[in-house]
Amino acid sequence: MAGKTITRAQLSEAVYQEVGLSRNESAMLLESVLNEITEALGRDETVKVSSFGSFSVREKGQRVGRNPKTGEEVPILPRKVLVFRPSQVLKGRINERRA
Repeated sequence: MAGKTITRAQLSEAVYQEVGLSRNESAMLLESVLNEITEALGRDETVKVSSFGSFSVREKGQRVGRNPKTGEEVPILPRKVLVFRPSQVLKGRINERRA
């Protein structure tokens, strides 16, 4: 893996550079978008971003797991997990760079 990470500050700076809002307005816009996505996922709604992908929440049922050191069976409680499905456009862009 490349090991590079893009931070909120870098995203905010990109908005500042591309859109021309002030740095403060760019940061507030980014936070607003992220908060809206978070709240929608909290309501178990699917969030679709065109040409990027979709985020959804999935329910996982209870199951039995094993402690790898002892082999002891341990119940894994039901929970919700976040699922991201990339769009075909995003997959295509990622695979273009490998060729």
